[in-house]
Amino acid sequence: MHYVLIIHDVEDYAKWKAGFDEAADLRRDAGESDYQVLRSESDPNRIVHYSKWASLARAKSFFESDEVKAIREKLGVKAPTFHYLDELESGVA
Repeated sequence: MHYVLIIHDVEDYAKWKAGFDEAADLRRDAGESDYQVLRSESDPNRIVHYSKWASLARAKSFFESDEVKAIREKLGVKAPTFHYLDELESGVA
């Protein structure tokens, strides 16, 4: 499995979330199959987007596209950090 972990600050969570929801079809069509949105306990505008992708190449192409960069700018995303990850193991504690 392939995953992307994005940590970023947003100007306004509600505005960001509305745009995130509007982009659901774009993400799915690009290869995202599952996702989680998490929020920092100490900073409500620090958001983590963790998602499963068909391939890391497709994920990178999507997130680095001019279209998605423009969406991030419009939604007030500040300095996103991307981590592209391959699963080594999973289990239940």
